[in-house]
Amino acid sequence: MFAIKAKKRSTGEKLDVLRKGGEIPAVFYGAGKTTTSISIGTVEFKKIWRDAGESSAVKVTMPDGTIDALIHVVQVDPVTDEPIHVDFLAIDMKKKIKVKVPLSFEGISNAVKSGIGNLVKVLHEVEIEALPADLPHNLVVDISKLETLKDQVFVSDIKIPTGVTVINGPAEVVASIIEQVEEKEEVAAPVDLSAIEVEKKGKAVEEGVEGAEVAAPAKEEKTEKK
Repeated sequence: MFAIKAKKRSTGEKLDVLRKGGEIPAVFYGAGKTTTSISIGTVEFKKIWRDAGESSAVKVTMPDGTIDALIHVVQVDPVTDEPIHVDFLAIDMKKKIKVKVPLSFEGISNAVKSGIGNLVKVLHEVEIEALPADLPHNLVVDISKLETLKDQVFVSDIKIPTGVTVINGPAEVVASIIEQVEEKEEVAAPVDLSAIEVEKKGKAVEEGVEGAEVAAPAKEEKTEKK
């Protein structure tokens, strides 16, 4: 089971100073516990978060005791993507809980390898129920059975650890193959040069007529009387 050290903090403590000192402000609540503000080491938490995710139980150890919890909510900085606040959900290790766990796709699909189709991941996580100690970090989906366009992987095909119950329906599709369609290069239509030439000539004639000056009528010569 994963474990992380923590210490209580006062609500008036400046959080920016705390973060610059290598700690993350956090809080835990639930399972009849009083909501408590704590702080945890940044480096230590990032490792736990990577390995445990949000579906594995974590022991949060403080000087005055230990609580069992799940990493419930992680707030990250929108620019650096670094965790800046954590909510731990306290749990009772003797009671089953429902959580969503991510799916990990493994294996080689002959349908994809041969180029006849592309893999479509319909589900990325499933909901399960188990005692906190039995919660898996993820569930493995074997895609090697996907050999033709008709093959599919269902929830019932996922190997489930002992003590874990899947809430999703067994007939739900987890992954399938979609036919790979080659993109055809668009061929430009041939240009009718004669039409362009005629159009240009017509325009030139039209412009020539519009721009021509109209000659003044010739004046009649008067016969000089002698």
